[in-house]
Amino acid sequence: MLHQVFDHPSAHGALVITAKTAVIYAFLIVGLRLLGKRELGQMSLYDLVLIIILGNAVQNAMINNDNTLGGGVVAAIVLLVLNRAVNAAIVRSKSVERALVGEPVLFVSDGKMLKSRMEREGITRDQLDAALREHGISSLDGVRMCVLEVDGSISVVPRESTVLKTRHHYRGLRLP
Repeated sequence: MLHQVFDHPSAHGALVITAKTAVIYAFLIVGLRLLGKRELGQMSLYDLVLIIILGNAVQNAMINNDNTLGGGVVAAIVLLVLNRAVNAAIVRSKSVERALVGEPVLFVSDGKMLKSRMEREGITRDQLDAALREHGISSLDGVRMCVLEVDGSISVVPRESTVLKTRHHYRGLRLP
């Protein structure tokens, strides 16, 4: 009975699972990055369903017909190692961070909407108005700036506030 619980793929099978898992991981990183920051920042019911179905679809692609415990462990280890490596690369390299994480994007400056940036980032006027309400601001006249952060959230800085500088550079914003 223990043999059935702790079954495993052959060495060749484990290498195939490793390679497939690495390809799927890279594909998903690129695909999710191309979706944009705003889509990742606000998960809807449809996004949750997509993630669940996507997980099942890529599981089949990664381990194929291998239903062994060892095959699942190999895939999990590869995913964990790749995730750790990507996170380490992001910490060590600003260019990797910029490519994989992105940069904050300024889309309201001194009460004026930068519509082309809003459109490019997929931000609607309704989403902007919701962010203003969340921050207790009733109109754009009370806004120094709005920024789409790398996590998909919208930061709103009231006109009377000072701007805190970060190590991120905002596209289109020059701070004194």
